[in-house]
Amino acid sequence: MEISNPVLPLQGSADKSIPALGFGTATFPFVSIETTKEAILHAIELGYKHFDSATIYQTEQPLGQAISEAISLGFIKSREELFITSKLWCCDAHHDLVLPSIQNSIKNLNLEYIDLYLIHWPMALKPGMYSGFDKEQDFLPMDFKSVWEAMEEYQKLGLVKSIGVSNFSCKKLQTLLATAKILPAVNQVEMNPIWQQKKLREFCKEKGIIVAAYSPLGAKGSFWGTNRVMENEVIKEIADAKGKTIAQVCLRWLFEQGVSFIVKSFNKERMKENLGIFDWKLSPDELKKIDQIPQQRGYLALEFTGNGAPFKTPQELWDDEIEKIFKI
Repeated sequence: MEISNPVLPLQGSADKSIPALGFGTATFPFVSIETTKEAILHAIELGYKHFDSATIYQTEQPLGQAISEAISLGFIKSREELFITSKLWCCDAHHDLVLPSIQNSIKNLNLEYIDLYLIHWPMALKPGMYSGFDKEQDFLPMDFKSVWEAMEEYQKLGLVKSIGVSNFSCKKLQTLLATAKILPAVNQVEMNPIWQQKKLREFCKEKGIIVAAYSPLGAKGSFWGTNRVMENEVIKEIADAKGKTIAQVCLRWLFEQGVSFIVKSFNKERMKENLGIFDWKLSPDELKKIDQIPQQRGYLALEFTGNGAPFKTPQELWDDEIEKIFKI
């Protein structure tokens, strides 16, 4: 049975859209290629259409393998049924390195094109620094204009269907938009009921940029994650009253905010549960209760700030979208 997964229109073309619900492939610590491939293959069988990857996740190769197997097994008829996202890592965030990075991702995925390609962070590293970087020596300011020009060029050539950014604040988006000829289709950022990104969402809405939420459940278990989403009493009460899981309430809330969202679980039962959010609604009273939850950013990205880094403090990295970070 085909499971519903509504889509959101992407700017730039009437026939471009992004599935509301995406399947995350990032695992920290890393797991085996086979484990990742099998999880993705099962997700395709269940009905997931959007798969979120990145150079730094090291999941492009197993994602490509899973797509090939899914076609062979008859889970999907062709690659065109899926929406694939990947991302430009910081050490490739230089004008002349964008094309090699895209080509490498396409090769890893064994595809002819990528549906959505994002600048992963608003900063650059020295070329080749995929791991083990020293934040006091290896970071560089990003030339937004030249990097985005390269992204635009390779969208026009059809290597990527849409381009966007990740972890960009309103201020950094404004800098990019000042010279962009093609507007970002998506800004992928942390968003969940305890970090609702109201200001950023409003800014993106005005510009026609889709917000895609990562860590929609708080990324519990990861090095940047928090238990505060899954243990929130307001969400627990709503879930109990509706006979839903806490995760389902969080994902349904995101859907009702008009954003796309990336949820990662390799647990087969939770993978199925996370799809069951499109045939029911939250009441106005429930939405109001969630709206009033005290806000606290989960991921400060401290590894990207400090002496020698482009941003000395988290406040500089996240700009005016960090003001509620210490509010408990």
